[in-house]
Amino acid sequence: MAAEAAPARARALRGRREDSRLGRLRASHSYGLVLALIVVTFLVAATAGEGRWGSSLLVVLAGLTLVCALWTSGRTHVMARAGAPLLVFALVTATVNLVEGGNVMSSAIWIFACVLTVGTIVAIALGVIDQGEVNRQSVRGAIAIYLQLGLVFSFLYGAVAGLGSSNFFAQGTDGTRALRTYFSYVTLATLGYGDYSPAGTIGHTLATVEALSGQLYLVTVVALLVSRLGRPPVIPPG
Repeated sequence: MAAEAAPARARALRGRREDSRLGRLRASHSYGLVLALIVVTFLVAATAGEGRWGSSLLVVLAGLTLVCALWTSGRTHVMARAGAPLLVFALVTATVNLVEGGNVMSSAIWIFACVLTVGTIVAIALGVIDQGEVNRQSVRGAIAIYLQLGLVFSFLYGAVAGLGSSNFFAQGTDGTRALRTYFSYVTLATLGYGDYSPAGTIGHTLATVEALSGQLYLVTVVALLVSRLGRPPVIPPG
């Protein structure tokens, strides 16, 4: 009896795992809304003034994007346990930034926004993997991750500029939020205009990592997804 019960328990366990995966797949939606939030975040970062409201708005948008990505990827339990509290904390942090301000608070805002954005990248990546096939939704997710990479480094540049004792750029300035966003995406795309360059070792390292990440991501992940778009999923035997 014990020998017969063991395979039954194994089948039941596999069934629960499959049901869980199918449940996440049923709960998944198009990444269009996530992509739209990311575009809005980029536009705010690239065009908003240097006032405290801009950085506060960005951290709130980063929190909203994370919650939306978790929901889209079907991870509602993670959204309830971690995403929603992080969004509330983002709102509190944004409010404190509006009231207090200062270089330390500004740098904390950028670091927190960076953490939220990295969480969004992880949520989207897991959701794309859960699809089990390459489709338009997967490609949207991949594009969203690429845009998020630019925001991650833009936030990191802001944090380094706020905490550093010298100018972030070799041109003798820390740059505005819009300028750092411009520099981040130019570096991510490896365009190399040369009008601005980081001055310190940390800036050099971050820029190098961003350039390598952008190139490797495009020639591996995006190229692979596009090449497999429309192909039927591979069903494992058994």
